[in-house]
Order: sequence, then structure tokens, then C-alpha cells
Amino acid sequence: MSMLRDPSTKYRPFPQVDLPDRQWPSRTISAPPRWLSTDLRDGNQSIIDPMDRAKKTRFFDLLVEVGVKEIEVGFPAAGQTEFDFISWLVQSGKVPDDVVVQVLTQSREDLIKRSFESLEGAHSAIVHLYNAVSPAWREIVFKMSRDEVKAIAVKGAQMLVDEAAKRPGTEWQFEYSPETFSTAELDFSLEVCEAVMDVVGPSKDRPIILNLPATVEAATPNTYADQIEYFCRNLPRREAAVISLHTHNDRGTGVAAAELGIMAGADRVEGCLFGNGERTGNCCLVTVALNMYTQGVDPGLDFSDIDKVIETVEYCNELPVHERHPYGGDLVFTAFSGSHQDAIKKGFEAHETQNDTHWRVPYLPIDPADLGRNYEAVIRVNSQSGKGGFAWVLQQDQGLKLPKRMQADFSRHVQDMADEMGRELNVADIWDCFRRTYYLQVDKRRFALVDYDESRASDGTRIFTGTVEVDGEAQRVSGRGKGLISSILATLRESFDLDFEVTDYSEHALQTGVDSRAAAYIEWALPDGTSGWGVGMDDDVATASVRALLSAANAASHGPGR
Repeated sequence: MSMLRDPSTKYRPFPQVDLPDRQWPSRTISAPPRWLSTDLRDGNQSIIDPMDRAKKTRFFDLLVEVGVKEIEVGFPAAGQTEFDFISWLVQSGKVPDDVVVQVLTQSREDLIKRSFESLEGAHSAIVHLYNAVSPAWREIVFKMSRDEVKAIAVKGAQMLVDEAAKRPGTEWQFEYSPETFSTAELDFSLEVCEAVMDVVGPSKDRPIILNLPATVEAATPNTYADQIEYFCRNLPRREAAVISLHTHNDRGTGVAAAELGIMAGADRVEGCLFGNGERTGNCCLVTVALNMYTQGVDPGLDFSDIDKVIETVEYCNELPVHERHPYGGDLVFTAFSGSHQDAIKKGFEAHETQNDTHWRVPYLPIDPADLGRNYEAVIRVNSQSGKGGFAWVLQQDQGLKLPKRMQADFSRHVQDMADEMGRELNVADIWDCFRRTYYLQVDKRRFALVDYDESRASDGTRIFTGTVEVDGEAQRVSGRGKGLISSILATLRESFDLDFEVTDYSEHALQTGVDSRAAAYIEWALPDGTSGWGVGMDDDVATASVRALLSAANAASHGPGR
């Protein structure tokens, strides 16, 4: 069997919502929703080996630490293990006063009673009731009419009220999900939710949570937003309901559906930290929250140490967070492309000097430092990289700010190394290449400075006198010029027959402060047109210049690139 050439014979397009005056497209998200993590329930039931108590506890502690205030801790009627964990958690004192635990139950008497039993002693809790309402489930799974399906919801709602009344010591909240909402008729979803509200009797001060799940994502996210806006606009006693979203990612747009659903009027979002969940997963709470953050909205969740969050999630779920997962993946802030690297490097340089505090760095929608990431991994070098890449690496690792023409000079050496090694170059590789190219390695250089003195002659010229190691042998040399550089050039010419000129010179501090080291860069040229660069570093800027000239002398005597 293969894909159909005419898929319309098997699949029908999803019907659109009749909402010609929809308002959500012109809205923006200006405040965070209430967040509900279902990592311990929906996320847990979707992994091959469900979490044990230790892993669930570690995950729960993480959720509390990042600021999640509503946590669905399990499905107590699923089995004794689930029940025991929930009961232990409630009794353990680990649930902070400002955190509400939630459990899920189908609309069945025995399961509802079991759910309340698991929460005995909780200071506050949400019991989440659901039953499927869409045509496919009614007609194929249950073989029930609309009235019969609604009766299941009403009966379950009455049990919520009755069981809560038996336990007045707990502050109870009720949540109802017309499961498969996104593929159900809107008028029927409204009818069932109204019937549940009639039983529960919510108010503005004690609202019911109406969760509208895209149990299976079956349409584009704008259609889901239309459904949410239609529901919100047509629900009687809207002020007595918290509209909640629970999107899945079957079409790959679970995050977009949640965001558009918030714009359409929803108050609450359910999901998992990195979108784990059945099939293709749930809404990723990290992505939705940090999307808000990049728009200047405090999401109320703290991902300042994103790597710690990832470590815990990966350990508990035994599933990796993909390298390209938004915000959290190992490579999402990494550029290998030369043009990307150049733009990022310039963006960082501009950010350091501009008065505007707003973040504007090309290719980086968020400052990695806000998530606890350093800048070392932002630019990584391979055979696809340009001069901006290794220049950034050297600046971050060694503090070197190479002149543009020197970047071009060094670029070919880096590219040769990358092609030869056939892999990504790390910091050590690039630094080793730099030291070899500009004769900073003891075993590679012909000339090396031992010491020197500089004095001024009666005619105002400068006299350079020093000891230079030449092929391993110390030799006293001297020369005279108008300044330090010209006196060294004279020394090299007279002592070693090296006649080159300096065509460019620059220097900078490697760090800030009174003890800062300096780097000096010399561009040199021989009479035959051969040219290259030398570099020197020292605690003293003048000595750094001397070392840069000897680096240039090494290159000039060997020929550039050898």
C-alpha cells in the first residue's frame, strides 16, 4: 500500500468555524496564562517505562522550583502504584501552600471515588473529570446518543460535588474536559459544559475549569483558535469559568494552537515542560513561556538554568530533548554557517556598545545568558564556517580581537585544518592552529625574545637593545629608529637581513583593569609583495609589540603559511 494520488477519496478537509467577526487575529498576548503541568500524568503515561516514585518526586520538585502552581500528579484509578504515589505526595508535606495538585478521572463512579480517596488530607486540589463527546467516539467507540453522552458528564459532575462535600477540610476545585473537543460539534460541547456547570454551580469567585482539549490535533491552529473564541463568546456565565487549553501536536502545531487559543480568550494552558505526551506529544510549556518572554512578557516560570531543567526531564523520562528543540536543544543557539557567525559576532559587538538595552542580535531571538547558557557554544567552527566563527571563538576563549584582514589571513589555515580533520573544530584546535600559524609555539619559531631595553639617543631617536634567541641560541642585537617599532625593524634588517615593512598595527587590552594584558597585531609586507601577520601578547603593551614584530619576523623568514 502506498500514498494515494488523490487523498480526498479517503480524507476530508476539516470544516471551518463560522466566525466572520473573529477577534483573536488582532490580539496579542500581554499576560501569562495559568500553567498546568501534566508531565506526571499525560507525560508519564506516554513513556515506555513509567517513572517510579523517586523520579516522580524529582520531577515534582523541579516543577515547583520553576514556578508551576498547578500540577497534575497522576491518574489515581489507573493502578495501585499511581494511587500510592499521589496519596504519599499529599501526605508528605512536599506540596507548598501555593501549589495545587490535580488528578484526572473518567466519569465513572468507582474511579471518581478512588480519585478523591487519593487526595485525602490535601489542603487544596483539583479533580479533573472527562468524557469524550465527539461524533467518532459517540458513534464508533460508545455507540451512544448525544443525550446519553451528556448524561455521563452530568452524573460525573454530581459525584464531584458529593465527594467534595464529604471532605470539607480540602479546598476543592473542579475541572471538566469535553474530551475530543477539537473534533466535536461546538454546540454540543457548549451544551455539555453548560449542563456540568448547572450541577457544580460555579461563580466568579469559585469558577469551574473548562478544559477544551485538542485530544487529536486535526486542523490548523487558526481553526482551534476559532473554536476557542466561539466557545468563550457563547458560553453562558463565562465569568464563572476558567477556559483551559490542552493541545496535542499531531500536526506539529501544538504550541501555535495554544498561543492562538490564548489570543482567542483562554485563561489557562496545560502541557509538559518539553512537550512529552502521547503520539507526537503535548504542548511544550517551555516554548510557550519563553516565546512570551521574548515578547517582553514575564511568563511567571523561571528557566534561568535551562540545562538543569533538561537534565532532570531527560533523567526522569529517559527521553532526550532534541538538539534542535526550541530554546532547550544543545544546538539551538549554535551557528556553524559563516554568514550566520559573522552576523552574530557583529550583533554582540553592537550590543556591548549601544545605549539601547533591548536585545537585537541576529539569529538569536533570546539572550542565551538569560537561560544560564554561556556564549562559548554560540559559534562553533567546522568546514562550513567563515572567519567570523573562529574570530569569535578566539575572542571568547583568549580575549583576542583580530583585525579584519588578519581574520581573512587566518581563515584559510582554519579551513585547511577543518578539511583535513573532517570534523568540528574545538577551542583547543583553533588555538593550536593560531599558535602554529603565528609562531607562538616555542618549537616552531626561529626568533624568540629573551629581554630588551629601549633608550633615547641625543638626537631623539630610539635605540633598541635586546637578547633574541635565534634557532635556540641567544644573541645580543640592537638597532636605531624613530620609535620602538622602527628601531626593531632596523635591528631585524641589520642583524638578520630581514627587510620588511609594517603596513598595519593595532593593539588592545585582553581584559579590563589595571592588571590587564595586551595583544598587539602587526601586518607586514616584503619588497616582493609577500605579506602576512604577526601577533604578540604580554603584560606590557610595548613588549607585546616587540613580540608581534618577532612573530612577523618568523613568518617572513619562513614564508607565510609555512
